[in-house]
Formats: sequence, C-alpha cells, structure tokens
Amino acid sequence: MQQLSTTRRHLFFWLLCLPFALLTLLSSCTTSRVRQQNTMFRLDGTMADTSKLRRAVNRAERNYIIQPNDYLAIRVYTNEGESIIDPNGELLFGSPTGGGVRQPAGTGRQATNRGGGVQNGGTEFLVQNDGLVRLPMVGDVKLSGYTLLEADSVLKGRYNEFYQQPFVTTQVSNNRIVILGAVGGSSGQIIPLVNDNMNLIEVLALAGGIDGGAVTGIGTNRVGRADNIRLIRGDLKNPRVQVIDLTSFAGMRQANLQVEPNDIIYVEPVRRPFFEAVGDIAPLFSIVSGLAGLATTIIYLSIALRNNN
Repeated sequence: MQQLSTTRRHLFFWLLCLPFALLTLLSSCTTSRVRQQNTMFRLDGTMADTSKLRRAVNRAERNYIIQPNDYLAIRVYTNEGESIIDPNGELLFGSPTGGGVRQPAGTGRQATNRGGGVQNGGTEFLVQNDGLVRLPMVGDVKLSGYTLLEADSVLKGRYNEFYQQPFVTTQVSNNRIVILGAVGGSSGQIIPLVNDNMNLIEVLALAGGIDGGAVTGIGTNRVGRADNIRLIRGDLKNPRVQVIDLTSFAGMRQANLQVEPNDIIYVEPVRRPFFEAVGDIAPLFSIVSGLAGLATTIIYLSIALRNNN
C-alpha cells in the first residue's frame, strides 16, 4: 500500500512537470519563429549587389531626376536674378519682381520651413503623374525626367516671354529617406534631405544614432547592430541592397556614400533570445503556474481525505 502511494505521488509529480516541459519547448519554437518574422529585409545571399550599388552611388556626377509626385519650389527673378545679389539692401531678398504670382487652385502649396512657418515668396508645385507641372502664366510644363539644371533652362525659356532676362531656381522640397529598425529609439522615421550631398552617417546622426551606441543608450531594451546596416535603393520590386559594417574603418570608408531620395535604411536590432523567450512565456507561465498550483492543492486534499478515511 505504501509503495502504491509513492508511485501515485511520482506520477502526480511528472504530470505536473509535463505541462512546463511542453510549454518551454513550445515557447522556444515560437520565439525563434517570431524572431525570424520580426527581422526585416532578410537577405538570401544573392540580393546584396554591393558592387553595382557602389558604382551607382560613387559616380562623379549626381543629378537628381525630377519624378512624378515631387513638389518643386520654383522662383523666378528678373534681370538675371538682380534681387538675389543685392549688396546695398535696396531690393527685397528672395521675392519675385512685381510682387507674388497668384497660384492656381490645386496646382501647388506654400513652402514651409523647418519650424512650420511660411517662407516669403516660396511656392511649391506638384509634378503630376503625366510629368506636367501647372505654373502661373506659362501653364503646363513637362519637367519630369529633367535634372534641376535642365528644368531651370526649360523654365527660363518659357518665362522669357514675360520677363526680361529671367533667372529661375528650382528645388525639390519633398525629398526624404525612410529609416527603419533600431535607430533613434523608434521603429521608423522619415528624414528630409536638407541638401543633395548627405551621406549615410549624417542621416543616422539626424535620426538619433543607432540604439545602444551611446552612453545614453545603455540600459535601453533595444540595441542596433552597427555591423548589419542595409541600404535599399531603387524599384522595390527589384531593389539594390548593400550591407554596411560600421564597426571597422573599412566599413566606414564604404559607408561614406551619398544617400539619394527614397532610399530605405534598415538597422537590424540585436537579438536576445533568452530575454525574448522569457518575455514570450511569462504570461503562459503565470497561467500554467496557477493551474498547476490549483491541481496540486486538489490532489493533496484528495489524498488527505482518503488517508483519513
């Protein structure tokens, strides 16, 4: 009888341990699968076309090509831009001669500065899907496919009918870069290109730096991998990808490349399997612990009642 009671106790013990073993195995598999799902832009070894991308970004002449959905900040001056070069301060800086030009409805928007205010004399015009831009006085002008310098020449010829010796400046005002991953303490940011010569390191600095890469980042829940930064460029259906390592000077030289509008930069977070597994199984562990405690109490009460009888 004593041997039977001991056997029952061992059986009850293993029955209580079995859910914990199954839970641990399930959570480890789930954590590994979730970790793979949370890793963006995984490479299969054939996607990282580093040589072509380096040749593309290191070419001598880099001129942005105007594309549909771009916003162009266009300013027209007379007398070869006399109002821009004004050493005596007698002219209004940056304002088109003869006052502002009325903007047709639905063709553009007022340019805003970094602080959200309105710039004097600045107006932005949308490049439509067909490549045309509707401008005051000259009407529709096709600018898609031109560089900014070529667009200046085209607009100069069109405004030459209305002004003497026009001087035109064109600038794309909505160029930006998308940053994802462990950067700046957030999951994603959109960084505006303040100039055409920004490089990768400048963009990372504007985004707040790689998580965990500074003293203030110590103790944060997420740390970025400086040896696995992915620069994605071109058509998203067939992008060019370069993996950059900032942990070495060789990687620094490679990373000192200029970024282009619509680039995607992804900094992969450092994976911590143990802490991620603990975080994943903590809710389930609490439930199973409660059920196991309840089952143990019921079993011992039933055994005690049988012994008393």
